[in-house]
Order: sequence, then structure tokens, then C-alpha cells
Amino acid sequence: MLEAGATAPTFELPDQDGETVALSEYEGQRVVLYFYPRADTPGCTKEACGFRDEWDAFADRNVAVLGVSDDPVDDLAAFAAEYDLPFTLLSDEDGAVAARYDSYGEKNMFGNTFDGVFRNTYVIDPDGVIERVYEGVSPEGHAEEILTDLD
Repeated sequence: MLEAGATAPTFELPDQDGETVALSEYEGQRVVLYFYPRADTPGCTKEACGFRDEWDAFADRNVAVLGVSDDPVDDLAAFAAEYDLPFTLLSDEDGAVAARYDSYGEKNMFGNTFDGVFRNTYVIDPDGVIERVYEGVSPEGHAEEILTDLD
């Protein structure tokens, strides 16, 4: 995992609308960058809805929320629409950005081995420095945990 105090790796990725989003667009603002394995699965939906349900609290603190998975743009668009997600979802189909954040690699599920996204979160400060790191997070209550830590 990248550690607090490290410079956050820069990136550009397409969002759920197919528009390119760069981390540099958020300079001067705190960012919650959360990596999740798959849109519209139970854990990922619970995590995303947690951020949605706490959206006003993040907005009040001027904190941007960016969710990253290796899902294609169309899947992200459907996920965002189905659950009325007010924040940006980013498509990292080849896992390159997730890998730069130590959040992509070999996984085992139901006896199958494959490459995928790990459920990790980084809080990036307004100067682009990693402020907090959450590894292998539980989707339940994660948004609230971050808000508590930010206060």
C-alpha cells in the first residue's frame, strides 16, 4: 500500500458519462479515492450507497468522492443511475491506475484465480499528498468512518 505522506499518483480516466477526469482537477480540494471490485454487487453497492447517503456531509466539508473499478463505462453509468449516486465513478478497465495505488492484483474467489481490484481507499489532501490509507475495508459504515477520521 502507498503510505500517508506519499504523493498521490496522477491519473486520467473516463467517468460514468465517458468524460475524462484527471486527479489534477481536484487540486486544492480533499479527495476520497476509493477502489472497489465490481459495480452492482452486494458489497460494492453497500459501499457506494454509504457514500451516497453521506453525500451532504462530504459536500459540506468540500470533499470530492471518486470511485474506481475496472468496470466499463456503460456498467458504471447503469450503476450510478440505478442507485442515484451523486459522485463520480471512474473506469480503469486495464487496472493500471488501481495498480499504481497498490489496489489491483491476483485474487481468489470460489476456487478461481483472476486479476481484480482490491477494496482500498485513499484520502488525498488539497496538495495531492496521501493523508489517510484504508486497506481491505469493509463496505458497511466505511463512509461514516472516513467522515469521523476527517473531523
